Amino acid sequence: MADRKSATKGKVAVHKFYVIEGNKLNRIRRDCPRCGKGVFMAQHNDRHTCGKCGFTEFTHKDQSKKSSKKSSY
Repeated sequence: MADRKSATKGKVAVHKFYVIEGNKLNRIRRDCPRCGKGVFMAQHNDRHTCGKCGFTEFTHKDQSKKSSKKSSY
């Protein structure tokens, strides 16, 4: 069982986390502030999450999307 379990677990394609622009190598994903350089954070719709330590940063959406109706009493 242990052999099969380790064989099904895929490796991370780290080459997809970088972009080459001219002679520069730029990172696409954010680094985790707790773990340091080399540990990338996952990108979700509303947050960035580190898979190693569990650190989460939420992104702030514009409050202008909510309708601000004033009541006139």
